[in-house]
Amino acid sequence: MNTSLFKEFQFEAAHRLPYVPEGHKCRRLHGHSFVVRLEIIGKIDTKSGWIMDFADLKAAFQPIWNKLDHQYLNDIEGLENPTSELLAVWIWDRLKPKLPQLSSITIKETCSAGCIYRGSETHLGQ
Repeated sequence: MNTSLFKEFQFEAAHRLPYVPEGHKCRRLHGHSFVVRLEIIGKIDTKSGWIMDFADLKAAFQPIWNKLDHQYLNDIEGLENPTSELLAVWIWDRLKPKLPQLSSITIKETCSAGCIYRGSETHLGQ
């Protein structure tokens, strides 16, 4: 039986969305207290009683968190247009090779707005 496990992380960062229409509030420089929720799916180990140690999940995400926290996201390679959707894909691409059980990434940029990314062969719609 597969079970889901999740851990949430918070980071502070500034960004602007360069491709929204002139006058859109997100085109101006602003910041968020982002919440990143990482979800993994796996089988519960009969000996340990868990899928993964939360400390191991934190250790896998730590280098990514270090690149994001208190940064201007637009200056990070690959995040020149740092929407929540593209941020989720950017994190996925860096974390999935180290964390094969990763099943989804949720990005919340406010208390009531965010996105969920579940991985894909192609990231962008056409």
